[in-house]
Amino acid sequence: MPEPVHVDALGADGIYRTRRRMNITRVSGEKAGEISLVSPLYVRRTMTALREAVSPRASDRFAMLEKAAEVYLQGTVGGMDADQYARMVSRTSGVPLRVVRESAAGVAGTLRALRRTAGLAMPVGAVADWDDARTQSGSAVWTRKGDVFAVLASGNTPAVHGLWPEALALGYKVAVRPSNREPFTAFRLVSALREAGFGDDVVALLPTDHQTADVLIAEADYAMVYGGQDVADKYSGSPRVLPQGPGRSKILVTKDVDWRDKVDLIADAVSHLGGTACICTTAVLVEGDPAPLAAALAARLSRIPSLPADDPSAVLTVQPREQAERVDQHLHTVAEGTRPWLGGDSIVDELSAGGAVLRPAVHEVSSSSAPQLDVELPFPCVWVGPWTRQDGITPLKQSLVVTAMTEDRGLIESLLGEPTVTNLYLGDNPTTWTRPGVPHDGYLGEFLMRTKAVIR
Repeated sequence: MPEPVHVDALGADGIYRTRRRMNITRVSGEKAGEISLVSPLYVRRTMTALREAVSPRASDRFAMLEKAAEVYLQGTVGGMDADQYARMVSRTSGVPLRVVRESAAGVAGTLRALRRTAGLAMPVGAVADWDDARTQSGSAVWTRKGDVFAVLASGNTPAVHGLWPEALALGYKVAVRPSNREPFTAFRLVSALREAGFGDDVVALLPTDHQTADVLIAEADYAMVYGGQDVADKYSGSPRVLPQGPGRSKILVTKDVDWRDKVDLIADAVSHLGGTACICTTAVLVEGDPAPLAAALAARLSRIPSLPADDPSAVLTVQPREQAERVDQHLHTVAEGTRPWLGGDSIVDELSAGGAVLRPAVHEVSSSSAPQLDVELPFPCVWVGPWTRQDGITPLKQSLVVTAMTEDRGLIESLLGEPTVTNLYLGDNPTTWTRPGVPHDGYLGEFLMRTKAVIR
């Protein structure tokens, strides 16, 4: 049995192992390690130190971020090399090993790109520095709205850690509360950033319980919080907090497009990243009879094998059996009244090595107003329903991404103008498409920065 791994706090004075610790377990139920949980007092002291620290110059920040990308992706951090890290994340979170490695590569790619992408949110009429020649006659200057940024991260995949380093690039000091289920990515990334030159009082890792996490939010100037609808609702009224809640990403196929050519693309968008990400497709609306498309999706998704998460060929997420059964029970509750094409009996496929695979589910709903179309579950689960021209864009509202497979320019323009559709992709671009520099939920800079008039 390997030695348990300790994930310690990384405060303003360095590594801190607390007396109060929580077990980290593999999906099989075995203990993998321990995570230190810091107190509210420690959080306040660390946040004070971050607030008083001086951020590195912009040119230095970008060089450090590029160096951190290489340490994070290829280095040995906390006694784990890149392969050991990826396997530990997979075995504790249940995220397929291939997804872990792809996500880690994506995080590193984002860090490398920040020299080019961090300023993309800056208005064209603004300049980055007060001593730019244009401020001699008066100009807008792109400045921070605060000094300290807090992140309450989730453990869905390492990809969730690709967004917050932009705050470092913009000159913020950052404190990250990792997922207690999968703290390894946050620990590795913060450690890599420190090794690359960011000071202990510039970027910190503060594992906490849920109550102490509220202290972290209160002590920060701005914060980003991952979670479900309850988290989004809790912080929706705060201008200081950017919730990262359910995506409810959807695909619309109108009758001028042959859906039979799109089945593989749609199925991949449903199962991408094990179906755990907010950009995964959770609902498909089709103009006409939805049953043939539902049947084709079910046939395609049913062919995905059930494998342990650390198998290189694994696609589906693995969870402890009890947790998988709770997800299955919840699915049966919310799916009442729908027609199951896949996963109607059970989505739980228990593995001999421990844990259970969450198998895909496909359910057909009877109308575009069915409440299931807004249900997002942490595995490849898709609701397929009918859409008519009379329905308009109403069924597509409140979506992080809508992929519109249509030739209807009027429909496209209506979707583009709808404030609750965050991103709009057209044609064969799935909801899971991303690229550094293209906003996920708006640019983070839109939230953290402002223009300030300067003349000298």
